[in-house]
Amino acid sequence: MTEVRESEHVAGVYVVEPTVHGDERGAFVETYRREWIPGAREMIQTNRSTKQAGALVGLHYHLHQADYWYNPVGTIRAVVHDLRQGGPTDGATDVIELSDTNHVGLFIPPGVAHGFAAQTDVVMTYLVDGYYNPADELGVAWDDPDVWAGWTDGHGPTEGWGVENPVMSARDQQNPTRTDLPIDRRPTWPMRT
Repeated sequence: MTEVRESEHVAGVYVVEPTVHGDERGAFVETYRREWIPGAREMIQTNRSTKQAGALVGLHYHLHQADYWYNPVGTIRAVVHDLRQGGPTDGATDVIELSDTNHVGLFIPPGVAHGFAAQTDVVMTYLVDGYYNPADELGVAWDDPDVWAGWTDGHGPTEGWGVENPVMSARDQQNPTRTDLPIDRRPTWPMRT
């Protein structure tokens, strides 16, 4: 039976642990159902991302779009950080492993910054509930001490994560700190889920 639980640290983030059906031929996994996520809108676009081991993506966030991540090949450590000012978990961070062995899915609502460190070469799919909108593609610095991603368990140093010298996009290297986010780009609570 698929288990869905809300993050203990970040409100509105849901971790999905699906049932894996397998035999000598292989496996079948139902990776997403809208009904698993309370209040979720219809996912209208699917994207695929391939990254090499040592790549770091993020931290990104949206004011209007939710994401659902699933990692069918390889292992990533996903980091989510609540930017929603005035919310019950404002400033909280959580770290979740997604891999081709644990089959975990991750729902990320608007206003929650998200990124990942590729532990291996990976293929990741992600569903979104809004079409690409460059005005809603926002970011916060991956190494912001106020975010304290840690890139381990949320409480430790980066050693062992392959992010001492991460491979990053130019965009992600230029993201501002949480404190320096423009006022019109700061999420506030409540936001839709």
